[in-house]
Amino acid sequence: MDGGPGRDGGVLYASGTMLVELAVRDLGVIESARITLAPGATALTGETGAGKTMVVEALQLVCGSRADPQRVRPGAAESVVEALFVAPPSAPGEPETEFVVRRVVPVDGRSRAYVDDALVPVGRLAELTEGLVEIHGQHSQQGLLSTGAQRAALDRFGGVDTTVLEECRAEVRRLEADLESLGGDPDARQRELELLRHQVAELDGASPEAGEDERLELEEDLLDGAVEHRAAGDAAIAALVDDAGVADRLAQVVASVAGRSPYADLTARLDTLAVELTEVTSDLRRVAESIEVDDARLAAVRERRQLLADLRRRHGVGSTDELVEFAEELRGRLGDLEGLLGRAEALDEELRLARARLADEAGIVGDARREAAPRLAAAVEATLQRLALPSCRVRVQVDDDPALPGAGGRVEVLLAANPGAPPAPLARVASGGELSRVMLALRLVGSGGPATMVFDEVDAGIGGEAANAVAAALSEVADEHQVLLVTHLAQIASVADAQVLVEKTTDGSSTTTGLRPLDRAGRVVELSRMLSGSPDSEVARQHAEELLASREGVGR
Repeated sequence: MDGGPGRDGGVLYASGTMLVELAVRDLGVIESARITLAPGATALTGETGAGKTMVVEALQLVCGSRADPQRVRPGAAESVVEALFVAPPSAPGEPETEFVVRRVVPVDGRSRAYVDDALVPVGRLAELTEGLVEIHGQHSQQGLLSTGAQRAALDRFGGVDTTVLEECRAEVRRLEADLESLGGDPDARQRELELLRHQVAELDGASPEAGEDERLELEEDLLDGAVEHRAAGDAAIAALVDDAGVADRLAQVVASVAGRSPYADLTARLDTLAVELTEVTSDLRRVAESIEVDDARLAAVRERRQLLADLRRRHGVGSTDELVEFAEELRGRLGDLEGLLGRAEALDEELRLARARLADEAGIVGDARREAAPRLAAAVEATLQRLALPSCRVRVQVDDDPALPGAGGRVEVLLAANPGAPPAPLARVASGGELSRVMLALRLVGSGGPATMVFDEVDAGIGGEAANAVAAALSEVADEHQVLLVTHLAQIASVADAQVLVEKTTDGSSTTTGLRPLDRAGRVVELSRMLSGSPDSEVARQHAEELLASREGVGR
């Protein structure tokens, strides 16, 4: 972390959100307990079996860990854990922001999670508290064992700036998403384009016209019966104008009644018929004379009708009018797809360049990580030797992630805690106490971390000078982090800014655990118990006084 108000700077560390209060009800041996946490270090001490582990488990629950209904206090319906977090002001002059995380674990049924009394999925708690609280100890290691956390530790230690790399990755993802949004794969789009071009060319070559079916049908009928049509016209004309034909007979009728007054009106109508008959005869002659036998044109019309029928069948339409509409649709789709392919080609080129930039930046970041890895290993190893692991060896392995070659995205801290053993992943070779000390060492060499850190029995298996070294190291971490120490060692408890006693009481029928903040006098008594097993030992009390006085003399 980049410094901050720390132990002298008020309620919050400048760099993050802090846990300020934890309330537990009906969890294990805890009936009801509440603890207020200040900046700096708070030691959680007490007899073995008093319930210190339950406090750590309560923190795990509000951080989204798996709930165990068997942990519900006997006789209770459910366990409830609440944690109050305070976030620093978003800007100078702005107020702090508080939020409450609550986890309810019933004896029967699913556990429930709440943020500010709003029901949320349990997984939301893990997302919300990730980066806020880190728990390390005998039974839990939140974050340390993940590749992401170890990579982040290396980047912070080596000053590896991944800003440009992440920007390049974001740009590649954006371009890939844009290409994906175009729909289909490039090969499929190309195949569709070729098909559309073929179909449009075929239809443009045929040039179907609206109403063409009816026109061609009439023309074929005319050409196919041209001889008969001409003969019928000639016969009709002859019947009208030949001797004793309709025209002569009509003339005779007119002559018979002409000049006779009773037929005056009818004579006029007969005259009109004679004029109309002349005109009809003329029109018949004109039409008959216009009819010509043209076998070549007949064949062309039939071929055209067959072509249109084949196109209608091929494209699944019922008429040439529909074929014309379909051709227009194909031209529109072709234009759209050609524009789409133009956009795809441009995006392909942008993506190619973006991937090249990403590969270049990945190489830069990977080189920086590989250069920093042995330095981090040496620094952590030296610190661990000071923290009661004198024979340990540390190696930081940097490998590529196939998803991003060159960047060294797979970072793993390997530990050999004992002489002769090959370095292996932490999860396989490190005990809870060793893991806590590895994390402590990572924090000491400047690899950052969240505002609140919990070390559960980091003192396991150590004593004497080693315990003093671990205590000094934890004190350093507490300068920039809020630290909760669950410990059995007086040396470690004495460096804390505050101390809370976890004590078990019984009334003969039930046992409960409570949390009691200790004043200075109470701390002397508790430290005496931790040192000698007897809180009344005068020698132990003097030693406890010396431990506290030494801490107070160093100051913060």
